[in-house]
Amino acid sequence: MKRIILMRHAKSSWANLGQADHDRPLNGRGQKSTTKLGHWLNDNRYIPGQVMSSTATRCVETWAGLEQVLGLGITPQYDRKLYHAHVGNMLEKLKAATDDTVLMLGHNPGIAAFAEELLKTVPKSDNFFRYPTTATTIIDFEIDDWSELQLRSGQLHSFVIPRELGA
Repeated sequence: MKRIILMRHAKSSWANLGQADHDRPLNGRGQKSTTKLGHWLNDNRYIPGQVMSSTATRCVETWAGLEQVLGLGITPQYDRKLYHAHVGNMLEKLKAATDDTVLMLGHNPGIAAFAEELLKTVPKSDNFFRYPTTATTIIDFEIDDWSELQLRSGQLHSFVIPRELGA
């Protein structure tokens, strides 16, 4: 079995309107969300062995917040191709994964489209289709190697947004 943890970056700051989109950092709410999600991942034993992430500052900082809670010591594979990536780019990257459980950090609309394309059956949730910041989907696949991955073959294990996790 293989498992993907698909996560949209946490809430970013728009304080500096002249700042390049790629360079926007997390705001305070985003930083709190990473802590909530880190604890949720840890409490539910959704522990990645490999991390793939966009190079955007908000994704880098989202991983840093998660890592602060998880303490895994993983060095993410940062890839500029995951910055506003299309489904095909993310699928290609995931098919090259080497660990049984992979966390992929990305952006909308691509990350939401990828989650939808991976699942046999999508949840009937407005939040799933909106895929707000720090939305996280856990999907399981009955495959032995990531290279065998096919679209619409995954089983939804869990979907959560920070707001559902309480204060």
